Amino acid sequence: MAKVLEGLYYSPSHEYVRVDGDFAYIGITDYAQEQLGNVVYVDMPEPGDELSAGSEFGAVESVKAASDLMAPVSGVVEEVNEILEDEPERINADAFTNWIIKIKLTDPSELNKLMNAKDYEASCAG
Repeated sequence: MAKVLEGLYYSPSHEYVRVDGDFAYIGITDYAQEQLGNVVYVDMPEPGDELSAGSEFGAVESVKAASDLMAPVSGVVEEVNEILEDEPERINADAFTNWIIKIKLTDPSELNKLMNAKDYEASCAG
């Protein structure tokens, strides 16, 4: 079974959100990276881009498939994880420490629409 961490928020499209004050780190879940296989490329937005919850903000490509990244919450991109430009496979090593983007939250109440660890685990179990 894929690793699911307590204290994070999870979207139905397999992104996680780790909140730190007014900021959120967004990446793909361990379950998502397992399903994709070996990640070979991560397409990321630019700092300053505005994201709306439910909108596409990039993609993760693997040897098996490509998967769009969907913003679980709204915000402004503060930073992208530049390490992933040269080493996208780090997501396979540890999806939770290798976040994709850091955003400044514009509507923290949107977090209430996401799943907790227990609910996300249940949704993956099917």
